[in-house]
Amino acid sequence: MNSSKTDLQYLQLLSRQYPTISAASTEIITLSPILQLPKGTEHFVSDIHGEYESFIHVLRNGSGSIKRRIDEIYGATLTDQERRNLATIIYYPEQKIPLMMKDLDDPADWCRRILFQLVRLCRIFSSKYTRNRVKQILPEDFHYIIEELLHEQESAKNRQDYFNSIIRTIIETGRAVTFMTALARLIQRLTISRLHVIGDVYDRGPGAHIIMDTLLEHHAVDFQWGNHDIVWMGAAAGSEACMANVIRVSLRYSNMETLENGYAISMLPLVSLAMDEYGDDPCTQFRLKNAGSELTENDQLLMARMHKAITIIQLKLEGQVIKRRSQYKMQDRLLLDRIDFGKGVISIDGKEHALIDTHFPTIDPDNPNRLSDHEKSVMDKIGQSFTNSERLKKHVRFLFSKGSMYLTYNNNLLYHGCIPMTSDGKLFRFKLNGKYLSPKAFMDHLERLARQGFFAKHDPEKKQHGQDTMWYLWSGAQSPLFGKEKMATFERYFIDDPETHKEKMNPYYEFRTRRNVAEEILREFGLDPRKGHIINGHVPVKVKKGENPVKAGGKLIVIDGGFAKAYQEKTGIAGYTLIFNSYGLLLAAHQPFESTRKAIQSEEDIHSTTKILEQNTKRIRMRDTDDGKEIQKRIDDLKKLMEAYRSGLIKES
Repeated sequence: MNSSKTDLQYLQLLSRQYPTISAASTEIITLSPILQLPKGTEHFVSDIHGEYESFIHVLRNGSGSIKRRIDEIYGATLTDQERRNLATIIYYPEQKIPLMMKDLDDPADWCRRILFQLVRLCRIFSSKYTRNRVKQILPEDFHYIIEELLHEQESAKNRQDYFNSIIRTIIETGRAVTFMTALARLIQRLTISRLHVIGDVYDRGPGAHIIMDTLLEHHAVDFQWGNHDIVWMGAAAGSEACMANVIRVSLRYSNMETLENGYAISMLPLVSLAMDEYGDDPCTQFRLKNAGSELTENDQLLMARMHKAITIIQLKLEGQVIKRRSQYKMQDRLLLDRIDFGKGVISIDGKEHALIDTHFPTIDPDNPNRLSDHEKSVMDKIGQSFTNSERLKKHVRFLFSKGSMYLTYNNNLLYHGCIPMTSDGKLFRFKLNGKYLSPKAFMDHLERLARQGFFAKHDPEKKQHGQDTMWYLWSGAQSPLFGKEKMATFERYFIDDPETHKEKMNPYYEFRTRRNVAEEILREFGLDPRKGHIINGHVPVKVKKGENPVKAGGKLIVIDGGFAKAYQEKTGIAGYTLIFNSYGLLLAAHQPFESTRKAIQSEEDIHSTTKILEQNTKRIRMRDTDDGKEIQKRIDDLKKLMEAYRSGLIKES
């Protein structure tokens, strides 16, 4: 056996875990059959935007796959109502089972039938996994019993009594409800092998914090950062520019639930500023979108004043970042510097525009980007709320540990926004410190800086650079997460001319429909363009206008279908889920979800339409996946270790 010094050192380390030929060979025997199993089912979602009830329901129902499987198995033996009941029991066992049982004449018989049905479904959903893998995820209380039921052949004549006895004893001991709940949870978990979130959990809807809690508990999840996520991450890291944006967007959409109740960020300092500085200002341009009926006129007026106060602070703080980072090339966004306060006009691109709001009590015309003392005090206090929120820190740490700018996994390239391109359809190359970076290298660089902004606690300069990078990723002209030439915040609030409100998209969105462009992007990230796909979010697909989510000859799939209610009027649907199983790719389009309460009480499931995008002639096995390749590498290393033992290079322990 020929081994380099490095190989030998690695094998010696491996020998500590497998100290004998017998131990190494047993592990090879254990691992090898796994490669023959069908690949697990991956689910892809994006742009959830705080719509926690819809998201959690889609997660619980496996994007409709659980109901489809129930219909396949029980279509001939159960009524439609019974199948809907069974599905709802699996989605919401804690709530639905007691609701079903309260009016039953013979609850024991009902429990027996439901238990048999759940066990059968568990067997089917667990068939893609090794017995050992299933054992690892079984609930502790019922570990042995469920394992027996999953692998017991009750159809065998000499085993029927044993199987029936288990079910009967579960019911007689009063554990049927708890046991059914455990089986329902197991089915949910087995349905989705891995969950990919392609960005934008935050903003718009009221429950981003609830979604994050749900993701924290998920058994296998990764996350590609969206622009709405990175701005919250920047705020948690301490970026005041990001904090101001988070607050402004929350106020603009009349959604303070996540900010105040989810993360306990106190808005009292901003209330004080709004009342003191804008108490006589009607703030007409800052009236809330989607203001609920529960808000009084006085409430709405106060929130409009808070909205204006934080917008002015945001514009100042962004101006400071732009001046601090000349490399961002965003000097054209220093708009406060271009205001003629005496005339009430601003000059943009050589054209003078009258301002529709000229009340700026906190702006010093000689130094327009400097915070007033009162504004600085407000941001100091709000900053402490952000950086001291334990729940927010927990969620952001999760986004850093499970998340990234992009991901390559099983021949798919996942990213939220865009790969910046030039106007003639070429991949943009970024000049940094005299060197040109490819899109992949640039995204890797930005990711390192973002992590630095959160974790570099003992280097203030590096930390500030990282925080500024997170703000740039939120709204910078060449940000892969943002994908527009500008964020027209100032123009929308202060200028009447709609031409100034336009936010020109990066050329990527024009060229991504071309197959050769998608293939070039796949090659840039080291994937085989013949097999690979790009999974993209960020820009909602306007299905009602005939737009197709599948682009570039099937090489690029956009899965932003409008989970957020704010987008559903444009899209005509209420979200997509892409499903990648051992047979191919399927796209599930979901209709609006009314409420969890309706789903439980009336069995009103989300209506989902599934379309096959790509069907394999040969079923995909674990050996064909990234995880399978890791297992094969482990097997190869163990074979080398066995050879080292047999050749005398390493001694058995």
